[in-house]
Amino acid sequence: MTSALRRAARAILATAPVLYLVVAPAQAKGPDSLSELSTQVSDAVVNISATTVDAKRSARNDGPNLPPGVGPGAPFDDLFEEFFRRRGQGMPEMPRQRRSSSLGSGFVIDPSGIVITNNHVIADANEVTVILNDGQKLKAEVLGKDQKVDVAVLKVKPEKPLKAVKFGDSDKAKVGDWVLAVGNPFGLGGSVTAGIVSARNRNIDSGPYDNYIQTDASINKGNSGGPLFNMDGEVIGINTAILSPSGGSVGIGFATPANTVEPVIEQLQAFGETRRGWLGVRIQNIDDAIAETLNLGATRGALVAGVDDKGPSKPAGLKVGDVIVKFDGKPIKESRDLPKLVAATPVGKDVELVVVRSGKEQTKIVKLGRLEDGEKVASKDGDDKEKSESGGDGSSQSVLGLELSRLSDALRSRYQIKDTVKVGVVITAVDPRSEAAEKRLQAGEVLLEVNQEAVSDPADVLKKIKSLKGAGKKTALLIVANGQGDAHFVALPVE
Repeated sequence: MTSALRRAARAILATAPVLYLVVAPAQAKGPDSLSELSTQVSDAVVNISATTVDAKRSARNDGPNLPPGVGPGAPFDDLFEEFFRRRGQGMPEMPRQRRSSSLGSGFVIDPSGIVITNNHVIADANEVTVILNDGQKLKAEVLGKDQKVDVAVLKVKPEKPLKAVKFGDSDKAKVGDWVLAVGNPFGLGGSVTAGIVSARNRNIDSGPYDNYIQTDASINKGNSGGPLFNMDGEVIGINTAILSPSGGSVGIGFATPANTVEPVIEQLQAFGETRRGWLGVRIQNIDDAIAETLNLGATRGALVAGVDDKGPSKPAGLKVGDVIVKFDGKPIKESRDLPKLVAATPVGKDVELVVVRSGKEQTKIVKLGRLEDGEKVASKDGDDKEKSESGGDGSSQSVLGLELSRLSDALRSRYQIKDTVKVGVVITAVDPRSEAAEKRLQAGEVLLEVNQEAVSDPADVLKKIKSLKGAGKKTALLIVANGQGDAHFVALPVE
């Protein structure tokens, strides 16, 4: 292009209109009104009044016997009180009842009178009353309750069918979706608040199956047990807890997902109790150091820290140190995923497990037991008395910030180490400046294995650590048990 042409082109571009690409920002707009939805669901939301009556007898009940019909609340109570006062005595105290009440919320899922609420709303109540939206009060029977997911099923006998709501698929709820919370905050009566799903699968360490829906819809004391609705009027959660330094709503509330509580509700209705699957293993989280040591390739799965001798995993061949990466075809991303999946699986089902052992995947078939039976066995075993012996301490070594000694009768007695812990090396001191202290290792715990090889003498530990250093390894994987024999994995740097 000649210089003349270039000048002509620049002149044309200089006079041409400038075009801008204008993109309208997305409008984060909620529904125009929630009045229709509120009207649609409000009659199915109820108030729950739970009363606990605790009979208390006074220490002065050994006073004079009173005839029937005489005492507090009797027609002539004031006359008898005056009689005893003139004689310089107080009125003999009669058996008294201490009453405490709590208020919460609930919702009807069956027109015949099936009501759902939180377990903590009714707790150990002697009397439970369901108060309908029109003010009608109905005595409720507790069909079943479950503390682990904090749900209770009540039954009332209405004169006519009640307005009911149905559960929705909580797995379809997405962060940013609009939700409606209905309940009885502070005992004020039916109240409606709106917000969005703030987060999903929240773990607040309230129980073994935490996977809460977090919402900024205002939830306060008394909202517990009430429903969290989606915009289709379906219950996607039960409002259960709040995070608050003041006790009031700060916009961080938690609802138990419908998909978590529905199977439990079905069991409580059918059997009056839960029947959860049981694998019979103790598990722990896997951090980056443990994942590297076990050649997992990535931080994933649930690390088996113990196998119950009477559980279903023992005959299936699971071992301490196995990493469960799949359960019944579902991947285990982190350890807390496993208990939820196992509990939701029918008792007696043959389930395929994929485990990583020595860096290679293996498949195991486990016939699930019943969790409640396993808990009874564990409780019975826990009642056994500990035995102790006495004797010498043995030699000591220092390694990895730990002072180690052979397991002896004297140390078993000093730290109350049960006879079920048969071999290992006792930690007698922990350097407070060490990584071991940061990992919360304590004196009295027993070191069982180093990199999945058993140790019975401090010299074994020292030899194993030197071997790891020589092989260029950065981390040692320890199995450590407390005095009761409950073991867990700890990864420590070998340098």
